[in-house]
Amino acid sequence: MIDFLNRNIFQPYPELLVFLTVAFGFLLGKVRYKAIALGAVTGCLIAGLLLGAWTGVEINGTVKSLFFIMFLFALGYKVGPQFFRGLKTDGLPQVLNAVVVCVSGLLICWVFAAMLGYGPGLSAGLLGGALTQSAVIGVAQDAIGTLPGLSSGEAKHEANLVAIGYAVTYPLGTILCAMLLANVLPRLYKKDLAAESAQMARELDAPDNDPDLAEGYYEVVLRAYTIERPDIVGRTIEDFENQQKELGHRIYLTRVRRDGKILDHTQQTVLREGDVVAVSALRGSLVDYDARTHIGMETDDVELLGYETETLHVVASEKAQLGRTIADVRREPFMVGVYIDKIYRSGAEFPYRLSSKVERGDTLVLTGPKRLVDPAGAALGKPVPTSFATDMIWVGLGIFLGGCIGIPALTVSGVPISLSTSGGALIMGLVFGYIRGKYPTYGNVPPGAQWFMDTLGLCMFVAIVGINAGPSFTSGLSDAGWGLLVFGAVATVVPLIIGFLFGHYVQKIRFPILMGVLAGGQTTTAAIGAINESSRSQVPTLGYTIPYAVGNVLLTIWGAVIVLLQH
Repeated sequence: MIDFLNRNIFQPYPELLVFLTVAFGFLLGKVRYKAIALGAVTGCLIAGLLLGAWTGVEINGTVKSLFFIMFLFALGYKVGPQFFRGLKTDGLPQVLNAVVVCVSGLLICWVFAAMLGYGPGLSAGLLGGALTQSAVIGVAQDAIGTLPGLSSGEAKHEANLVAIGYAVTYPLGTILCAMLLANVLPRLYKKDLAAESAQMARELDAPDNDPDLAEGYYEVVLRAYTIERPDIVGRTIEDFENQQKELGHRIYLTRVRRDGKILDHTQQTVLREGDVVAVSALRGSLVDYDARTHIGMETDDVELLGYETETLHVVASEKAQLGRTIADVRREPFMVGVYIDKIYRSGAEFPYRLSSKVERGDTLVLTGPKRLVDPAGAALGKPVPTSFATDMIWVGLGIFLGGCIGIPALTVSGVPISLSTSGGALIMGLVFGYIRGKYPTYGNVPPGAQWFMDTLGLCMFVAIVGINAGPSFTSGLSDAGWGLLVFGAVATVVPLIIGFLFGHYVQKIRFPILMGVLAGGQTTTAAIGAINESSRSQVPTLGYTIPYAVGNVLLTIWGAVIVLLQH
């Protein structure tokens, strides 16, 4: 029987250690206090450091690079549409605030690293952990490997210090960011996040005479009624639906049975007494309308109600609909009987409001009868059939081209400066993600594949980084001292304070949105979760997506910049 407690088993089979590390890392990542969790990435790094120190195993660097370059391409692919959208006029204030946070964070970490006498490794670890950007680890290690004047042993030592610095500063950085934005700043400025978010939600859903302007979140119901009321008899379906619209109801007749036969549906069908009609409506509209009184008795007609319905994902691309509000889109004739169930932006569900504008690359989830949903989807953009197949031609070519543009280097004062293969993969991911947003028939990467490349790719990478850095963890931590933790905490808070003062007093950004902007600029997912929990609303997320895209790109690049500054 194999002795699984014998660490020597991992010497000939290091791949087993990687998977064991990932398993323990994800388990550690579940450690949570309220809305703040340790996270799988940090859990994998800590597990790697501990198991690496115990086993003394070293993992091949090619394996590490493979997972990291895959992660960076996936990251760019995910935020590409949002990143380029943020460069437009309406997104520039949020972009500017994110740049202020990121630049001030780089400068503060550089000053602290110089004061404490840190080399490039600990400097990058301080920056990555304090600003909560895991991608800094890989980019900084790549940059350290290209520094002139370092022996292979010195380069390896500095690369290991990146992981150690990150592991020390990241957990506290995450907690401080979440606490500052969700609790401290609102209390300091006597702001009630929940009340202000609710007020913003009401403003975004301002009342309108158009009866289609119902609540953005609703439930569609389908019922069958026999026509008995004489005031309906002799009217067309179109007349009936227009009357309901004027009365403030979204009620549609989607099917008619007459003399035992189901009729071909047209808006000009004239209703007769005794017809059985399928009624599609919002639950609230149907309750308010009281169909039994205004149409007739409800009946159970399985065949009539059992027509084919469809849930269709549509990527917005038609110029005529781009930039229009959800309210405007819902007024269109092609949206009769069709409902917008959800909207996804940059791969994440977007908490839309009726005043929210449709942007290129948004995925709208439409529901309703198939005969109505298909034309509506074609009018909005490109319908995307649900597919679990990843376009590996697109992914493989994107990573290859990204790596190629990252190889060439400029030499400044004897130091080679390049994007590196990982930086090139990030840039090409942004470009390919943007192209996918404009032309959604190319490059399908379903959510499961994105999760594998993004989350698991990064976790595998940091697990290997932790394993390789484990043997030097104790000595490296001893060299760093308590100053790393203290100055890391300060480096987390100060950029957020600067960004807040700039956003609050200069840009005049509404408080709930500003909290989301700051969380995005520092790419702290736990913070936006804590803010939403504190506000009891998804409104702050409206300020999160664009700064998150910008922050991911800038902070990742900073990993190489601070290495060059501290060399």
